Amino acid sequence: QVQLVESGGGLVQAGGSLRLSCTASGRTFSNYFMGWFRQAPGKERDFVAGVIGNGAVTFDADSVKGRFTISRDNAKNTVYLQMNGLKLGDTAIYYCAAGQYWIWRFSTRGYDYWGQGTQVTVSS
Repeated sequence: QVQLVESGGGLVQAGGSLRLSCTASGRTFSNYFMGWFRQAPGKERDFVAGVIGNGAVTFDADSVKGRFTISRDNAKNTVYLQMNGLKLGDTAIYYCAAGQYWIWRFSTRGYDYWGQGTQVTVSS
């Protein structure tokens, strides 16, 4: 089992920045690739960004390229999502997840463990 706890969400004006954190406990953190997903009201949970176990490779959705950056610190069992240039459409609950099914890394199917989510609200 892996337990994940997100933090760092909040209310921010359009164009602003936030940094989300997700701290893991339980099994060896570096064994998992990590992902951030988001879910807006009435919509599906969508992939945002991911990072492999050693942090050397990241992958992200087209909608956030150039604005969001994922990183991880395995010594702290923590994965981060730096969000810059926030837009109204970025408003959602953001979830971190730990995965092992590489072929499904852009889908919720690739991830076994999920945090409880943190709300990000972007205002005009």
